[in-house]
Amino acid sequence: MHPLVKLARQTVETYIRECRVIEPPSELTPEMRQKAGAFVSIKKHGELRGCIGTFIPSCENVAEEIIRNAICAATQDPRFHCIQKDELSELSYSVDVLTPPEEVKNLKELDPQKYGVIVSKGQRKGLLLPDLEGVDTVEEQLHISKMKAGIADNEEVKIFRFEVKRYH
Repeated sequence: MHPLVKLARQTVETYIRECRVIEPPSELTPEMRQKAGAFVSIKKHGELRGCIGTFIPSCENVAEEIIRNAICAATQDPRFHCIQKDELSELSYSVDVLTPPEEVKNLKELDPQKYGVIVSKGQRKGLLLPDLEGVDTVEEQLHISKMKAGIADNEEVKIFRFEVKRYH
């Protein structure tokens, strides 16, 4: 198991069992030292159980970002109830570390397998990670992102793309 994924799992298990936030490891791997946005995805039997993240870094390093987002994915994803102790052994985790978003002027610059997208209109923003099962076209990717942000399909938006390094 990759150290980033191990950190996400350890964070959730400690928080759910002991109501305690762990400290980052004393020896940070190179991936943990960088400053970047990160998403933690939790699945149960292959089905999404929680996913929360940041596209702009909000912590000093990726290790702290993962700890914060793992707890939020387990307890604050509005689509799911909080993870319970009896589920912990059935969960799998992945961590996505994001590159900084860049604005896109042409839809030809998008590829749902390679790039995640952020759509933005005023204060409303919707984000979708890349390479998701069932999301095969740019149109599907943009539709889902707009829906997440409460933006109608026919509304004009600013579009940003980013890449991720995914760890399982």
